[in-house]
Amino acid sequence: MKSVAINGYGTIGKRVADAVNAQDDMKLIGISKTRPNFEAKTAVEKKGYDLYIGIPEREHLFKEAEIEISGNVEDMVQKADIVVDCTPGNIGPQNLEMYKEYGVKAIYQGGEDHNLTGLSFNSFSNYDSSYGADYSRVVSCNTTGLTRTLSTLDPLVDIVKVRAVMVRRGSDPAEIKKGPINAIVPNPPKVPSHHGPDVKTVLNGIDVTTMALLVPTTLMHQHNLMIEINNDITTDEVIDILEKRSRVLVVDASNGLGSTAELMEYAKELGRNRNDLYEIPVWRESINIVGNELYYMQAVHQESDVIPENIDAIRAMLKMEKNNEKSIDKTNKAMGIL
Repeated sequence: MKSVAINGYGTIGKRVADAVNAQDDMKLIGISKTRPNFEAKTAVEKKGYDLYIGIPEREHLFKEAEIEISGNVEDMVQKADIVVDCTPGNIGPQNLEMYKEYGVKAIYQGGEDHNLTGLSFNSFSNYDSSYGADYSRVVSCNTTGLTRTLSTLDPLVDIVKVRAVMVRRGSDPAEIKKGPINAIVPNPPKVPSHHGPDVKTVLNGIDVTTMALLVPTTLMHQHNLMIEINNDITTDEVIDILEKRSRVLVVDASNGLGSTAELMEYAKELGRNRNDLYEIPVWRESINIVGNELYYMQAVHQESDVIPENIDAIRAMLKMEKNNEKSIDKTNKAMGIL
């Protein structure tokens, strides 16, 4: 049983903590918070998680809020076999020095630059690269979404070039001070966006160019893919390979799943924790081949699609499972992923 610590208990951290807690081959030994808010209180009182303080000088604030603490973040790190770092992006480099000092492996999130670890991770495309590694980075929600479907299609489709337009949510649901209110914002206002180069850190040999914009929604991202191909395939073959791939859902707009809002409602109907949709939904109606180009549209639940990847990264880096498909299957079963 491997010991896992979660440094940072926000949007991603709390989801990774619950996912670790659902596995039978790893143990959550603690989470860290810098503020004594409702998330900290719920983690301790409702979930029974050991809480460690990210900023020791704030210990009195936790005591005033009557939230039990188990020590500071360095105490937690020293007990762990691996740390999943879910802290804000500017904190990562200094945390890396702490992990190195205590000889603890660490997984970062897509908000950090690839150069921080020199290694990025996706369960489908490059699991082996992080096997036994000390430090790696699970790529961002958008990169995970692109890589899931592109790596699935790659054995079938002779891909010449990928072009993708990323329609991104303006902010997460709880971020009340962020995001466009009545605007569509090129983000960034240049081509290519960073998403294409990020895909190349985990999926070699794919020529991909992306552009992105922010829109006034908090629910999900949406991707529009145009893929130049060099072989004869049919739409049915594309649909078939996507339907067989776990963590990818081919959905029908005609069945009431024609929008991101309806996809989030579907997650509720599945009874998911926090209404999360870990899978990447691809609209069946959008899958089409015109001449030498394959088209499709997909959605990404930015709060949750990277969570199973973090669990697989733990198994790879701690050498708990050599075969990526076995890890994927184990994670899926524990989390109820389709």
